[in-house]
Amino acid sequence: MATGPRLTVGVEEEFLLVDPHTRLLVPAAAPVIVTARAKLDNLVTPELTRYQVETRTEPHRNLGALAEQLYANRLQLSRAAAAHRAGLVSSGTPVLSPTGAPPFTPGERYERSARAFGALDEEQVCCACHVHVGMASREEAVQVSNHLRAWIAVLIAATANSPLWGGRDTGHASWRTVCWARWPAAGPPPYFESAAHYDDAVATLIGTGVVLDAGGIYWDIRPSHHLPTLEVRLADAGLTVDDTVLIAALVRAAAATALADVRAGRPAPRPEPHLLRAASWRSAREGLTGTILDPVSRQLTPSSRRMHRLLAWIRPALAWHGDTSQVDSLLSRLHLHGTGAVRQRAAWRRHRRPADTVDYLLSHTLTAPGTHRH
Repeated sequence: MATGPRLTVGVEEEFLLVDPHTRLLVPAAAPVIVTARAKLDNLVTPELTRYQVETRTEPHRNLGALAEQLYANRLQLSRAAAAHRAGLVSSGTPVLSPTGAPPFTPGERYERSARAFGALDEEQVCCACHVHVGMASREEAVQVSNHLRAWIAVLIAATANSPLWGGRDTGHASWRTVCWARWPAAGPPPYFESAAHYDDAVATLIGTGVVLDAGGIYWDIRPSHHLPTLEVRLADAGLTVDDTVLIAALVRAAAATALADVRAGRPAPRPEPHLLRAASWRSAREGLTGTILDPVSRQLTPSSRRMHRLLAWIRPALAWHGDTSQVDSLLSRLHLHGTGAVRQRAAWRRHRRPADTVDYLLSHTLTAPGTHRH
């Protein structure tokens, strides 16, 4: 790995608010945010519905510092939620989903979105984890995105944490991924020749009313429209801080490896769009428990082998950022206990009561970094 400054990494996490007694979603975002801002200031913000709250971290170069801030954010937000008789849940989808249209967050943009997209908004009570990696230029961000597209499926599989919806198992490890795929500019991004090519595509989508604005570009990877970062948006909300730290480390190392390839003039693979989408769907269904479609070789690969190939590609970048030991430990735990989807399903299978899974999520969302719980 070439020497130079280590890349920064920051994270946005989206959470659900539930009633600890009924286990149903509770529309308490507004008062919870007001209370949380006494400690978190502008690091906590509203989301599409009043069932959801988002936090963000500062950019970090050290994974330990990132983990500390992620845990502090969760702790303060949980305390704020408790002050309003709500509990904090980190899951890609609610176990008990709402019936009918959810209560939307007031605001001109959300109102425009509801008018434009109707039931798409109404069925979008989903939570993601967005990883931001610092980039020197938008041009490099676009080129790095091209190199990362082939790895989207394995990262979706590794971060699956949304198997339940409406009180039942959806048959998918990441139902959130399936829900998001319905949007007009979502899923694996196209291959872009340059930042100008990307900007032209976005301008066309906005100009034709396909999306409201640059914030409506929901591709799994995109140059941030308001930060000097590459934003990787493919992950479900991480059940624990450790789950979130792992995806942040993998994404940063993959971005650093891709950046080295870009600067060395190595071309990005160009898998066909239909194979990228098929691979994403298959990973959303299987998680890490089955096979993954490699969109480049067009072959089904055992998930463990595909993850091994990703790690072999990014290993020098992990070492350069000082993350090797921590990532190896987190991956060992992931393989031992499974993804969030596996753990949710285990809680569900005990009595097949949705409440048991909600209780599991409530108790594990605040698991401290490095704590062994399953």
